[in-house]
Amino acid sequence: MRLILTLEYDGTPFHGWAAQPGLPTVEAALRQALGETFASVENLSVAGRTDTGVHALGQVASVEVEGGPPPERAAAALNPRLPDEVTVVSSAEAPDGFHARHSARSRSYRYRIFTRSTPSPFELRRSWWLPRRLDEDALGAAAASLVGEHDFRAFTPAQTQHEVFVRVVERAEWIRRGDHLDFEITAGSYLRHMVRSLVGTMVEAPGGIPGLLDGGARSEAKTTAPPWGLYLVSVAY
Repeated sequence: MRLILTLEYDGTPFHGWAAQPGLPTVEAALRQALGETFASVENLSVAGRTDTGVHALGQVASVEVEGGPPPERAAAALNPRLPDEVTVVSSAEAPDGFHARHSARSRSYRYRIFTRSTPSPFELRRSWWLPRRLDEDALGAAAASLVGEHDFRAFTPAQTQHEVFVRVVERAEWIRRGDHLDFEITAGSYLRHMVRSLVGTMVEAPGGIPGLLDGGARSEAKTTAPPWGLYLVSVAY
């Protein structure tokens, strides 16, 4: 039986999604819970491999299991076996041929900036605190320029395993929500650190974004925003 699991997690205590020897990761926690719940666990895959400290509101995983609860009860069975920072929001039997990563059509991320003049303990490791005025019109124009097909090599580490740097962005915008200024983006796939590098560059030099979308060098872009402001919001299939 193949399951589709929708998860949310606080990435603060984890070294990202992918299992690493001797380090706490979301994948390792989920694998352990699955192993305690089902007799057989194989082919666990995930829609997006989040980095250290990055959060998820709608991560999607698929896995083949045997000898456990029915699909609709898998979430209730798994959650008591997971750390408090990870929750399986829903579980269901996956359609034939479904693969969490390869079947995904697009992934949406949100980056949260907390703009209040004073910090908040409730925003610690949940957003990037920037207590200064940001040019929201310029940020909006920069985000609009991202939509479409572009070469994003300026927004990923220079030392990378990527061979193709062109990505298609379906939607990109900044949204003001009270003391939060959120950057939201939807694309089929992303380069490593792409969203955080875009945010850091837009914050420091929003007018420079259009000139970097034809394959500019990483050295021409600006800082990479910290990971704790980034959320994987949803995956579309």
